[in-house]
Amino acid sequence: MASSPYASALGRLLPEFPAFLSRDIWPPLVAARDPAEVAKVLEETAYAPYLDAARATHQGLSLVEIAINRTFVRRNRKAYEAAPFAGRPVVALYLARYDVQNIELILSAKAQGRPVHDTEDSLISSREISAGLYAGVLTLDDYRNLLEQPTVEAVATQLVRYNAYGTTILPLLEAYARTRDIFPILHALEVEYYRGVLAGVKYFQGDEWIVRELLKSEIDGKNALLLLKAKAASLPLEEVTARWIDGGSLPASESADLYGARGVPELAERLAPHFPSITEGNGEFQSSGSLAGYESATERDRAVRELKRLRAYPLSLGVIFAYLLRAEVERDDVRRVTFGRLYGLAADRIEPLLVSPRL
Repeated sequence: MASSPYASALGRLLPEFPAFLSRDIWPPLVAARDPAEVAKVLEETAYAPYLDAARATHQGLSLVEIAINRTFVRRNRKAYEAAPFAGRPVVALYLARYDVQNIELILSAKAQGRPVHDTEDSLISSREISAGLYAGVLTLDDYRNLLEQPTVEAVATQLVRYNAYGTTILPLLEAYARTRDIFPILHALEVEYYRGVLAGVKYFQGDEWIVRELLKSEIDGKNALLLLKAKAASLPLEEVTARWIDGGSLPASESADLYGARGVPELAERLAPHFPSITEGNGEFQSSGSLAGYESATERDRAVRELKRLRAYPLSLGVIFAYLLRAEVERDDVRRVTFGRLYGLAADRIEPLLVSPRL
């Protein structure tokens, strides 16, 4: 019997999983007094080389952000390089999300007038490469060129040369000029990303379906949070349907019934069949008005469910996307801890929001 083309990927990535932060490291991270102390806790982990490299020029939050982003890019690169030839186009399509996230960050910064230096530190990139480079779109120099543009309109003009990004934004510039509302542009980029990646992840070897399920569950999580945010802000249903992302398992046709809930906690109960832990966010919402508990619960439910599915197919794209998902979850959790401590959030409020320690 011929060996699987993913046997090599399994052999290359399995030894990398122990480098993810262990459950023992999270209590000291949550107990850290500020971002500087978070960096100190991370010195004995996979983040150490990037902390050391940036410490001479950065400190505090900026130092941790750079270490998080560079570690994350390195992990993306490992996953991409471990994929066999037939699987690389799928991984590249998925990694294009970080081009989109970086473009959204740059556009938001331009809309808000934030400094170039502050924005560059937050880009999901290493010193030489961007996280989305493997999709063949933007390099770090391209990002710097975008950062140097004076306005949202100038950034959009530059983006025309990069596949669909510019053509997605240009039709929306007239409305932006009137309203100065950047959200429709960011939403359009996100919709275009999911449209493109779902169209590209088609049956070829038969294992692409697990990637489609991963993407569909992510879209469902985004739509569930859209419903909760809109209900908390008392927005009309039309606003919800206008911002809906198609492609998930939760159809837009169900949004009206779900949105008919009398309040946010009842809406969470209606979403529980899709996200069993989501009602755990009710306490946080009722005590502080924060939706963070709902976001964490949906991410946790999704990560547990999808990792179980991906691990069930080790000689396939499953091992690559299990690694990528673990990397994403850890990045989000380290950022939750860092920003939580920066803004003085109590440790007992941060800990329930973490996903990684429960995987």
